[in-house]
Amino acid sequence: METSVDTVNTIANNGAVATEQGGWLGMLIYCAVVFGIIYLFMIRPTKRRMAEYQKMIDSLQVGNRVLAGGIYGTIKSINEKSIELEIAKGVVVHVNKNAVAGVEE
Repeated sequence: METSVDTVNTIANNGAVATEQGGWLGMLIYCAVVFGIIYLFMIRPTKRRMAEYQKMIDSLQVGNRVLAGGIYGTIKSINEKSIELEIAKGVVVHVNKNAVAGVEE
């Protein structure tokens, strides 16, 4: 009787090991698919938007009318990290380049 119990336990253990290995591979495939979906719908578009934004910042020129920090103004000079923005006649403010939200055409 003990041998049949041992045989049943051995078969049950072997079945559990086989299921556990298949489950691990399935979980790995599932994680890869989820990461692929996240990459396609979140990471790639964000990288594209950041590249377009950086291109806009690099193309700023004196005389452009921009929206920076919620204030419209005209660029009077451009430094490495900031711009001088004339928001009214004779009123010039220094604004970080990263505050520029858009350039008017």
